[in-house]
Amino acid sequence: MKKNVKKVLTLALSLAMTLSLAACGGGGSGSGKSDPGTSGAQSSVGGASGSAQIPEPGTVFKIGICNYVDDASLNQINENIQSRLEELGAENGVSFSIDYQNPNGDPAVMNQIISSFQANKVNLMVGIATPVAVAMQAATEDTGIPVVFSAVSDPMAENVALVDSLEHPGGNITGTSDYLDTNSIMDLIFAVNPDVKKIGFLYDVGQDSSATPIAHAKEYLDAKGIAYVERTGTNAAEVMQAAQALAADGVDAVFTPTDNTIMKSYLGIYEIFVDAGIPHYTGADSFALNGAFLGYGVDYANLGRETADMIFDILYNGASPASMAVKTFDNGTATVNTETCEALGLDYEDVASVLAPLCTKVQTITTAESFEDLKG
Repeated sequence: MKKNVKKVLTLALSLAMTLSLAACGGGGSGSGKSDPGTSGAQSSVGGASGSAQIPEPGTVFKIGICNYVDDASLNQINENIQSRLEELGAENGVSFSIDYQNPNGDPAVMNQIISSFQANKVNLMVGIATPVAVAMQAATEDTGIPVVFSAVSDPMAENVALVDSLEHPGGNITGTSDYLDTNSIMDLIFAVNPDVKKIGFLYDVGQDSSATPIAHAKEYLDAKGIAYVERTGTNAAEVMQAAQALAADGVDAVFTPTDNTIMKSYLGIYEIFVDAGIPHYTGADSFALNGAFLGYGVDYANLGRETADMIFDILYNGASPASMAVKTFDNGTATVNTETCEALGLDYEDVASVLAPLCTKVQTITTAESFEDLKG
């Protein structure tokens, strides 16, 4: 049932277990907070059997969280997972010892982190974003350690294949998805500007989360007879060049899915589109936070809280990941950056009025590096 590449990843992770884990032990590029003390929970708690008894008061669960990259959306997920687990622990007389790590998109470091979680006998692993979820599944499918993923756009994609179905995942893994309704974003573009003639795509071809939305966008535009141009980048320099090329291409709008590579670089490129008068429509509110005209999709803070609820259900109630449905969300929230909107010569009230019939909610944001900055 699983792909051969996952078996290769499993072997690679097994080899990594024999190497020094010092690079991860000090927190690496993350902020590890693991408690080396004793835990009242065994690694089988929750597990695939779903037969665990309610833990005794004072039980400490060890959780390893690996966040693929440092960006506003994924950071929101981690922060809300941890805060929600703290709430649930206090309410039920248990606690969670969390080892949080961030490999900054480096596969070798990511594999070392996962190996360190195994060596430390965590009760459960959390993988934020598709690459981490795939690596965790490959490392744990023969061990029974539960894995809960978050922000996996398409858990059933052919090159991902994390679950048997959304309703019944099977195996030791389940989680939350930030599936993107691409057609809805395309509808928003034409609602704001019905005269669009050419649309640009900005994404990283190596990001699994971008493959399906870009394919759907092409199908949508082909059906309408609208031209499009693709520009891609795999690092900050390439993303900058791709954004400049799209401005030179004379596109009327740009679309980017929930692409972590573009997100990491966005504060450095958003003014390219603003100066060119090009509205950028994206698959997450964090893009709008960092200067994009519009972000459309899930509430990532809520995604984190819902992920924590699933983690708690597995560890505390003994729920089985195999039969716990993957949780999906309404993609109906549009977040408009009012500063960018004004710089593009658009009136927010007019924009909101045409977006409202197509969204469950239209909200505003201003440019900042992180969501925490807006609270100051």
